Amino acid sequence: MAKEKVSTHPWPSPPRARFAWFRDHARVASESFGYLSARLATSLLVWLLIGIALALPAGLFLLQTNLSSLTGDWQGRPGVSVYFERGVAKTHVDAVIAKAEAQASVQQVWHITPEDALEEFQEFSGLAESLDLLAANPLPSSLKVTLANSADVVDLQDVARILGAQKGVDEVVIEKTWLERLAALSSLVNRLGVVLGAMFALGAVLVTATSVRLAIEARLDELRVQKLVGASNAFLRRPFLYFGLLYGLGGGLIALMLLSAVLLLLEKPLATLLGSYGSTLNVVGFDFTFLAGLMLLGGVLGLFGAVLASQQRLGTVEVV
Repeated sequence: MAKEKVSTHPWPSPPRARFAWFRDHARVASESFGYLSARLATSLLVWLLIGIALALPAGLFLLQTNLSSLTGDWQGRPGVSVYFERGVAKTHVDAVIAKAEAQASVQQVWHITPEDALEEFQEFSGLAESLDLLAANPLPSSLKVTLANSADVVDLQDVARILGAQKGVDEVVIEKTWLERLAALSSLVNRLGVVLGAMFALGAVLVTATSVRLAIEARLDELRVQKLVGASNAFLRRPFLYFGLLYGLGGGLIALMLLSAVLLLLEKPLATLLGSYGSTLNVVGFDFTFLAGLMLLGGVLGLFGAVLASQQRLGTVEVV
Protein backbone atom coordinates (compact mmCIF):
# COMPACT_ATOMS: atom_id res chain seq x y z
CA MET A 1 0.00 0.00 0.00
CA ALA A 2 1.47 3.30 -1.14
CA LYS A 3 2.25 5.79 1.57
CA GLU A 4 0.73 9.26 1.30
CA LYS A 5 3.34 12.02 0.87
CA VAL A 6 3.26 14.52 3.66
CA SER A 7 4.56 18.05 3.12
CA THR A 8 7.41 18.94 5.42
CA HIS A 9 7.25 22.67 4.62
CA PRO A 10 6.25 24.59 7.78
CA TRP A 11 4.19 27.13 5.81
CA PRO A 12 2.68 25.42 2.77
CA SER A 13 1.60 27.73 -0.06
CA PRO A 14 -2.14 28.41 -0.07
CA PRO A 15 -4.06 27.27 -3.13
CA ARG A 16 -4.09 29.99 -5.79
CA ALA A 17 -7.56 31.44 -6.29
CA ARG A 18 -9.11 31.37 -9.73
CA PHE A 19 -8.54 34.56 -11.75
CA ALA A 20 -6.23 35.90 -9.05
CA TRP A 21 -3.75 37.07 -11.73
CA PHE A 22 -6.42 39.12 -13.49
CA ARG A 23 -7.74 40.57 -10.25
CA ASP A 24 -4.23 41.54 -9.19
CA HIS A 25 -3.59 43.34 -12.48
CA ALA A 26 -6.96 45.06 -12.25
CA ARG A 27 -6.07 46.25 -8.75
CA VAL A 28 -2.67 47.55 -9.84
CA ALA A 29 -4.21 49.30 -12.87
CA SER A 30 -6.83 50.95 -10.65
CA GLU A 31 -4.19 52.10 -8.16
CA SER A 32 -2.03 53.45 -10.97
CA PHE A 33 -4.94 55.42 -12.41
CA GLY A 34 -5.68 56.80 -8.96
CA TYR A 35 -2.05 57.83 -8.56
CA LEU A 36 -2.11 59.73 -11.87
CA SER A 37 -5.49 61.30 -11.07
CA ALA A 38 -4.19 62.55 -7.74
CA ARG A 39 -1.42 64.36 -9.63
CA LEU A 40 -3.63 65.65 -12.44
CA ALA A 41 -1.58 68.74 -13.32
CA THR A 42 1.57 66.67 -13.89
CA SER A 43 -0.36 63.99 -15.74
CA LEU A 44 -2.00 66.55 -18.03
CA LEU A 45 1.40 68.01 -18.88
CA VAL A 46 2.76 64.57 -19.79
CA TRP A 47 -0.34 63.74 -21.82
CA LEU A 48 -0.08 67.05 -23.68
CA LEU A 49 3.59 66.50 -24.53
CA ILE A 50 2.93 62.98 -25.81
CA GLY A 51 -0.19 64.17 -27.65
CA ILE A 52 1.71 66.87 -29.51
CA ALA A 53 4.44 64.36 -30.37
CA LEU A 54 1.83 62.01 -31.87
CA ALA A 55 -0.39 64.63 -33.53
CA LEU A 56 2.10 65.98 -36.08
CA PRO A 57 3.09 62.69 -37.79
CA ALA A 58 -0.54 61.53 -37.57
CA GLY A 59 -1.60 64.78 -39.26
CA LEU A 60 0.92 64.19 -42.05
CA PHE A 61 -0.50 60.69 -42.49
CA LEU A 62 -3.99 62.15 -42.88
CA LEU A 63 -2.64 64.72 -45.36
CA GLN A 64 -1.05 61.99 -47.47
CA THR A 65 -4.22 59.89 -47.38
CA ASN A 66 -6.40 62.80 -48.52
CA LEU A 67 -3.94 63.84 -51.24
CA SER A 68 -4.20 60.34 -52.69
CA SER A 69 -7.99 60.48 -52.45
CA LEU A 70 -8.26 63.87 -54.14
CA THR A 71 -6.43 62.72 -57.27
CA GLY A 72 -9.40 60.52 -58.19
CA ASP A 73 -11.83 63.44 -58.51
CA TRP A 74 -9.38 66.19 -59.40
CA GLN A 75 -10.17 68.17 -62.53
CA GLY A 76 -6.53 68.16 -63.60
CA ARG A 77 -6.09 64.44 -64.11
CA PRO A 78 -3.18 63.45 -66.38
CA GLY A 79 -3.84 64.12 -70.03
CA VAL A 80 -2.74 65.70 -73.29
CA SER A 81 -4.09 68.48 -75.48
CA VAL A 82 -4.05 67.85 -79.24
CA TYR A 83 -4.11 70.89 -81.56
CA PHE A 84 -4.97 70.35 -85.23
CA GLU A 85 -3.83 72.30 -88.25
CA ARG A 86 -6.18 75.08 -89.32
CA GLY A 87 -8.74 73.89 -91.82
CA VAL A 88 -8.11 70.21 -91.06
CA ALA A 89 -10.63 67.80 -92.57
CA LYS A 90 -13.26 66.30 -90.27
CA THR A 91 -12.20 62.78 -91.29
CA HIS A 92 -8.71 63.43 -89.86
CA VAL A 93 -10.20 64.69 -86.59
CA ASP A 94 -12.46 61.63 -86.32
CA ALA A 95 -9.49 59.35 -87.01
CA VAL A 96 -7.45 60.92 -84.23
CA ILE A 97 -10.40 60.66 -81.83
CA ALA A 98 -10.79 56.97 -82.63
CA LYS A 99 -7.06 56.44 -82.20
CA ALA A 100 -7.11 58.15 -78.80
CA GLU A 101 -10.13 56.20 -77.57
CA ALA A 102 -8.40 52.95 -78.57
CA GLN A 103 -5.57 53.53 -76.09
CA ALA A 104 -5.93 51.50 -72.88
CA SER A 105 -4.71 54.32 -70.65
CA VAL A 106 -7.15 56.91 -72.07
CA GLN A 107 -10.29 57.52 -70.03
CA GLN A 108 -12.13 60.23 -71.97
CA VAL A 109 -11.77 62.40 -75.09
CA TRP A 110 -13.36 65.82 -75.64
CA HIS A 111 -13.49 67.48 -79.06
CA ILE A 112 -13.32 71.27 -78.95
CA THR A 113 -14.34 72.89 -82.23
CA PRO A 114 -12.84 76.22 -83.34
CA GLU A 115 -16.19 77.90 -82.60
CA ASP A 116 -16.24 76.50 -79.04
CA ALA A 117 -12.63 77.53 -78.48
CA LEU A 118 -13.34 81.09 -79.70
CA GLU A 119 -16.44 81.41 -77.52
CA GLU A 120 -14.54 80.25 -74.43
CA PHE A 121 -11.62 82.58 -75.20
CA GLN A 122 -13.97 85.55 -75.60
CA GLU A 123 -15.65 84.74 -72.29
CA PHE A 124 -12.49 84.53 -70.20
CA SER A 125 -10.11 86.92 -71.98
CA GLY A 126 -12.26 90.07 -71.91
CA LEU A 127 -11.36 90.76 -75.57
CA ALA A 128 -14.73 89.92 -77.08
CA GLU A 129 -15.10 93.22 -78.95
CA SER A 130 -11.59 93.02 -80.42
CA LEU A 131 -12.06 89.44 -81.60
CA ASP A 132 -15.28 90.40 -83.37
CA LEU A 133 -13.19 92.56 -85.71
CA LEU A 134 -11.29 89.54 -87.04
CA ALA A 135 -12.28 88.31 -90.48
CA ALA A 136 -11.79 84.62 -89.58
CA ASN A 137 -11.52 82.47 -86.49
CA PRO A 138 -7.79 82.10 -85.73
CA LEU A 139 -8.23 79.22 -83.27
CA PRO A 140 -7.80 75.60 -84.42
CA SER A 141 -9.81 72.54 -83.59
CA SER A 142 -8.44 70.59 -80.61
CA LEU A 143 -8.88 67.55 -78.42
CA LYS A 144 -8.56 67.20 -74.67
CA VAL A 145 -7.55 63.66 -73.80
CA THR A 146 -7.82 62.60 -70.15
CA LEU A 147 -6.01 59.52 -68.91
CA ALA A 148 -7.02 57.12 -66.15
CA ASN A 149 -6.01 57.74 -62.54
CA SER A 150 -3.46 54.94 -62.68
CA ALA A 151 -1.60 56.53 -65.61
CA ASP A 152 1.93 57.75 -65.10
CA VAL A 153 4.33 59.98 -67.01
CA VAL A 154 5.35 57.12 -69.33
CA ASP A 155 1.72 56.58 -70.36
CA LEU A 156 1.38 60.30 -71.05
CA GLN A 157 4.43 60.28 -73.27
CA ASP A 158 3.25 57.19 -75.18
CA VAL A 159 -0.19 58.67 -75.87
CA ALA A 160 1.36 61.99 -76.93
CA ARG A 161 3.77 60.23 -79.32
CA ILE A 162 1.00 58.16 -80.93
CA LEU A 163 -1.40 61.08 -81.39
CA GLY A 164 1.33 63.42 -82.53
CA ALA A 165 2.12 61.08 -85.44
CA GLN A 166 -1.43 61.25 -86.82
CA LYS A 167 -2.25 63.17 -89.97
CA GLY A 168 -3.57 66.71 -89.47
CA VAL A 169 -2.12 67.10 -85.95
CA ASP A 170 -0.08 70.28 -85.51
CA GLU A 171 0.99 70.03 -81.85
CA VAL A 172 0.51 67.83 -78.78
CA VAL A 173 0.93 69.35 -75.31
CA ILE A 174 1.55 67.00 -72.40
CA GLU A 175 -0.25 68.17 -69.27
CA LYS A 176 1.98 66.48 -66.74
CA THR A 177 3.17 69.41 -64.63
CA TRP A 178 0.51 68.84 -61.99
CA LEU A 179 1.35 65.12 -61.89
CA GLU A 180 5.04 65.77 -61.33
CA ARG A 181 4.28 68.32 -58.63
CA LEU A 182 1.80 66.01 -56.92
CA ALA A 183 4.29 63.14 -57.01
CA ALA A 184 7.00 65.40 -55.56
CA LEU A 185 4.63 66.65 -52.85
CA SER A 186 3.54 63.11 -52.01
CA SER A 187 7.16 61.97 -51.76
CA LEU A 188 7.99 64.96 -49.56
CA VAL A 189 5.06 64.26 -47.22
CA ASN A 190 6.01 60.58 -47.02
CA ARG A 191 9.63 61.23 -46.15
CA LEU A 192 8.77 64.06 -43.78
CA GLY A 193 6.24 61.82 -42.07
CA VAL A 194 8.78 59.03 -41.59
CA VAL A 195 11.47 61.34 -40.23
CA LEU A 196 9.17 63.31 -37.94
CA GLY A 197 7.35 60.16 -36.88
CA ALA A 198 10.60 58.56 -35.74
CA MET A 199 11.77 61.73 -33.98
CA PHE A 200 8.51 62.40 -32.17
CA ALA A 201 8.04 58.73 -31.28
CA LEU A 202 11.45 58.85 -29.61
CA GLY A 203 10.35 62.05 -27.87
CA ALA A 204 7.19 60.36 -26.57
CA VAL A 205 9.23 57.44 -25.25
CA LEU A 206 11.67 59.77 -23.49
CA VAL A 207 8.89 61.87 -21.96
CA THR A 208 7.23 58.73 -20.60
CA ALA A 209 10.52 57.30 -19.35
CA THR A 210 11.33 60.52 -17.51
CA SER A 211 7.89 60.68 -15.91
CA VAL A 212 8.06 57.04 -14.82
CA ARG A 213 11.57 57.57 -13.46
CA LEU A 214 10.26 60.45 -11.31
CA ALA A 215 7.42 58.25 -10.06
CA ILE A 216 9.93 55.55 -9.09
CA GLU A 217 12.04 58.05 -7.20
CA ALA A 218 8.96 59.31 -5.35
CA ARG A 219 8.14 55.78 -4.16
CA LEU A 220 11.70 54.58 -3.58
CA ASP A 221 11.31 53.94 0.17
CA GLU A 222 8.17 51.90 -0.46
CA LEU A 223 9.97 49.87 -3.10
CA ARG A 224 12.87 49.13 -0.75
CA VAL A 225 10.44 47.79 1.87
CA GLN A 226 8.71 45.60 -0.70
CA LYS A 227 12.04 44.27 -1.89
CA LEU A 228 13.06 43.59 1.72
CA VAL A 229 10.09 41.27 2.22
CA GLY A 230 10.85 39.36 -0.97
CA ALA A 231 9.12 41.20 -3.82
CA SER A 232 10.61 40.44 -7.23
CA ASN A 233 11.64 43.08 -9.75
CA ALA A 234 8.73 42.06 -11.95
CA PHE A 235 6.30 42.74 -9.08
CA LEU A 236 7.92 46.10 -8.37
CA ARG A 237 7.88 47.04 -12.05
CA ARG A 238 4.19 46.27 -12.65
CA PRO A 239 2.59 49.54 -11.44
CA PHE A 240 5.08 51.63 -13.39
CA LEU A 241 4.28 49.74 -16.58
CA TYR A 242 0.68 50.74 -16.04
CA PHE A 243 1.87 54.32 -15.53
CA GLY A 244 3.52 54.24 -18.95
CA LEU A 245 0.51 52.60 -20.59
CA LEU A 246 -1.88 55.19 -19.15
CA TYR A 247 0.46 58.03 -20.09
CA GLY A 248 0.58 56.74 -23.67
CA LEU A 249 -3.17 56.19 -23.97
CA GLY A 250 -3.84 59.65 -22.56
CA GLY A 251 -1.36 61.14 -25.03
CA GLY A 252 -3.09 59.34 -27.90
CA LEU A 253 -6.43 60.77 -26.77
CA ILE A 254 -4.96 64.28 -26.61
CA ALA A 255 -3.54 63.81 -30.13
CA LEU A 256 -6.99 62.88 -31.44
CA MET A 257 -8.49 65.96 -29.78
CA LEU A 258 -5.82 68.19 -31.34
CA LEU A 259 -6.36 66.72 -34.80
CA SER A 260 -10.13 67.12 -34.45
CA ALA A 261 -9.68 70.79 -33.52
CA VAL A 262 -7.37 71.38 -36.50
CA LEU A 263 -9.84 69.73 -38.89
CA LEU A 264 -12.66 71.89 -37.56
CA LEU A 265 -10.59 75.05 -38.04
CA LEU A 266 -9.59 74.10 -41.60
CA GLU A 267 -12.95 72.72 -42.72
CA LYS A 268 -14.47 75.97 -44.00
CA PRO A 269 -11.47 77.35 -45.96
CA LEU A 270 -10.74 73.91 -47.42
CA ALA A 271 -14.35 73.50 -48.53
CA THR A 272 -14.20 76.93 -50.20
CA LEU A 273 -10.92 76.12 -51.95
CA LEU A 274 -12.06 72.74 -53.25
CA GLY A 275 -15.43 74.21 -54.24
CA SER A 276 -13.64 76.61 -56.57
CA TYR A 277 -12.24 73.57 -58.41
CA GLY A 278 -15.60 71.82 -58.56
CA SER A 279 -14.80 69.33 -55.79
CA THR A 280 -16.35 68.76 -52.41
CA LEU A 281 -14.55 68.35 -49.10
CA ASN A 282 -14.60 64.77 -47.90
CA VAL A 283 -11.96 64.02 -45.28
CA VAL A 284 -10.93 60.36 -45.46
CA GLY A 285 -8.77 58.37 -43.10
CA PHE A 286 -10.09 59.90 -39.89
CA ASP A 287 -12.11 56.81 -39.01
CA PHE A 288 -12.34 54.25 -36.23
CA THR A 289 -9.28 52.35 -37.49
CA PHE A 290 -7.20 55.54 -37.40
CA LEU A 291 -8.49 56.47 -33.93
CA ALA A 292 -7.83 53.01 -32.51
CA GLY A 293 -4.42 52.83 -34.20
CA LEU A 294 -3.30 56.17 -32.78
CA MET A 295 -4.44 55.21 -29.28
CA LEU A 296 -2.67 51.85 -29.59
CA LEU A 297 0.51 53.52 -30.84
CA GLY A 298 0.46 55.92 -27.89
CA GLY A 299 -0.03 53.03 -25.46
CA VAL A 300 2.83 51.02 -26.98
CA LEU A 301 5.23 53.99 -26.90
CA GLY A 302 4.28 54.77 -23.30
CA LEU A 303 4.72 51.15 -22.28
CA PHE A 304 8.12 51.00 -23.98
CA GLY A 305 9.26 54.15 -22.17
CA ALA A 306 8.10 52.69 -18.86
CA VAL A 307 10.00 49.46 -19.52
CA LEU A 308 13.19 51.40 -20.23
CA ALA A 309 12.90 53.53 -17.09
CA SER A 310 11.85 50.76 -14.70
CA GLN A 311 14.36 48.26 -16.04
CA GLN A 312 17.21 50.70 -15.55
CA ARG A 313 16.19 52.14 -12.16
CA LEU A 314 14.69 49.18 -10.35
CA GLY A 315 17.73 47.08 -11.08
CA THR A 316 19.77 49.42 -8.89
CA VAL A 317 17.38 49.54 -5.92
CA GLU A 318 19.19 48.19 -2.86
CA VAL A 319 17.74 47.10 0.45
CA VAL A 320 19.29 49.25 3.21
